[in-house]
Parts: sequence; structure tokens; C-alpha cells
Amino acid sequence: MEIVILAVVIAVVLVGAVSGLVIGGRRKKQLPPAERPSAAPTITTPPAEPRVGDEAETPRDESRRTIEEVDLPAAEAPEAPPAEAEPAPAAPEVEVPEPTEGRLVRLRARLARSQNALGKGLLTLLSREHLDEDTWEEIEDTLLTADVGVAPTQELVERLRERVRVLGTRTPQDLRTLLREELLKLIATDAPRAVKTDSGLETPAVVMVVGVNGTGKTTTTGKLARVLVADGKSVVLGAADTFRAAAADQLQTWGERVGARTVRGPEGGDPASIAFDAVKEGIAEHADVVLIDTAGRLHTKAGLMDELGKVKRVVEKQAPLDEVLLVLDATTGQNGLVQARVFAEVVNITGIVLTKLDGTAKGGIVVAVQRELGVPVKLIGLGEGPDDLAPFDPEAFVDALIGD
Repeated sequence: MEIVILAVVIAVVLVGAVSGLVIGGRRKKQLPPAERPSAAPTITTPPAEPRVGDEAETPRDESRRTIEEVDLPAAEAPEAPPAEAEPAPAAPEVEVPEPTEGRLVRLRARLARSQNALGKGLLTLLSREHLDEDTWEEIEDTLLTADVGVAPTQELVERLRERVRVLGTRTPQDLRTLLREELLKLIATDAPRAVKTDSGLETPAVVMVVGVNGTGKTTTTGKLARVLVADGKSVVLGAADTFRAAAADQLQTWGERVGARTVRGPEGGDPASIAFDAVKEGIAEHADVVLIDTAGRLHTKAGLMDELGKVKRVVEKQAPLDEVLLVLDATTGQNGLVQARVFAEVVNITGIVLTKLDGTAKGGIVVAVQRELGVPVKLIGLGEGPDDLAPFDPEAFVDALIGD
């Protein structure tokens, strides 16, 4: 039995093997003969991406240039729109300054309102029934407080004592007349008070304005130009204060208001050179007056002396120097006298201009500065307005001090 089963298994295996051989032979007959591969295979380049404007086709082989090799057309500059003509700057309107006579009346009234404390105080003390030593000491203190100065105060008190003793009975009008006469004697001077603006030569009169920066020196120079123009004078301004920023612009503005030409130079330039050019221009234009504004650096006394001395020498090479006006701030009191001494050592001062003689200023500074320098006060400024500068009138000043 086992032999039979073994024989059957062997027969089945043989039948399966023969069937596989038959099927494999049939498949080999149906396949095409194999081709011999070529030695080097051909590689086809993939088509390039189409460029803008190209057709969707295989690109042709052609030489290509880099961006550096391509000549680009020159860019055409856009046509600029036609420039509009800029309007010419309008010429500054020339003002007509107020005549000297009119401003004197107005300034006298202003001075009377602001400066009569001194006169009224003295009249009140002198009107006492008994003038004892205490009263005379009060009178002396009142004068010293008003910046009259020690020597002028002692001189005035002694004269008042003598005249009151001789006068005897004292009515208010008698006291006012007495005080007016004594104050006029104290302020009086033999030197002329008018600013010299007529040279008497073919060259213009030359006026140099000096003073510490901050006293209103440049403003005073501009206001003086207005006074001269109001009196019918032609003026040339010299901006020789190159130390202070914008001083030349300030002076030029003053000049343009009244039609006066301003000669200026670069900031920090040589003041003597500018002063020289100003006088030269004044001669060429046949001007009546040349006003020269200078710097005032009191903290460098040696440099100030050298600079002002040089300006004076250079100016005098073309024309004589007719006036040297010292500008003092009346509100500084005794400090103004210190400034006056320094400038008197530098140049030969011929006149004094007292500015800001309104408000807190003491009227006695007029007496003190004249005694200190031996030169007269020629001009006074009583405000910030352009025409608030006038010739000094002793009688009007005293009348304003003591009131009506």
C-alpha cells in the first residue's frame, strides 16, 4: 500500500515538471529577438522654458549674450516742467521819521511822568518849616539815591543851604525856582550838545558809536540814523560790530526803514576793514553822515582798546572822525560810570547817549556821567519806539524832574 502511494506522488511530480517545461518553451518562441545595445547611449537635452514672446516650440540653437554685453538705450531725461518765474522780493517800505521838534514835545511829557520823583522829593523836604541837620541829610540822601554822585551832591546841598538862608521866607514857587536854577547849574556845560553832522569838508561827517554790548548801542545807531534822516541828512551805516551775532542784520533793518545804505562784512570779520569800506562808500555816494556801529567787549579790555584804536586809525586815513558817542544804559547807575572810564581810556569820547532813561532810571546819572567824563550828554532815549531818541535839552530835563 505504501508502495502504491509513493508511486502516485512520483507520477504527479513528473507530470507537473513536464507541463512547466512545455509552457516555458512556448513563451520563448513568441518574444522578438533581443537587440544588441549601442556602445554609447544618446542623451537628449530637455526643451528649454519658453521666453516671453516665444512660441511654444523647441528653441533653436543660437548664441546668447550676457547682460553686460547688451547695449541698452540711453535713458532719456524727463522734460522738466517750465520753471515759474519767482516774484521779485518787494522793496522795503521807506518810512518818514518824525521831525525832531515833534518828538521833543512828546518825550518831555514822558520824562515828566517817569522822572519827577527826585524833584518832588527835594521840593517836599525844602518846604519844611524848619530845615535842621536831619532834613539836610535827607536831602543829601535823596540826591545820592538818584545817582547824582557824591561830589555833585555835596556841592548842590551847600549852595541850597546858602540860598535858603538868604532867601528867608520860602513860598512853593520860590523853592521851585531856586531848585531849578541850581540843578541847571549842575547840569550845565560849556561844550556844545548838538551832534556834529557837518564836517565842513568834501567828505561826510563820521560818527563812531561805542559802548558795552547790551546797552542798546546798535539800536541807538539805527535811531540816530532816523533822527538825521528826519533832519534832511543822507546817511550810510557801517556794521562794524562783527562780534555779536545778528548785529549787522539788526542795523541793516534799521537802515532799510529810512532808506539808508548799510555796509557790512562777514560775521567775525575785521571791524576796521568794514569801517574803512563804510567811509569809502559814504565818500563815493556823497553822503552827509557815516555812522559806524562798533563792538563792546568790556571783559577783554586790552582787546577792546586795540580794536577801537585800530578802527579810529583806519577811518582817519580817509576822513576825520567828527564824533565818538558813548552809549550808556541809564538804569545801571554807578556801573555805567565804570564803563565810561574804560571807554574814555580807549578813545576820545565827545558825547554821551543815555538810553532807557524811563521807568527805573535815576535822573541824577546825567549829572554824574558829565562830571566823570567832562563831556556833555547829547542824546537821550526814553523808550523802545523807533523815534524815542531825542537831543538832550537841559531845561526840559530839569523841568521834568521838578514837575510843574
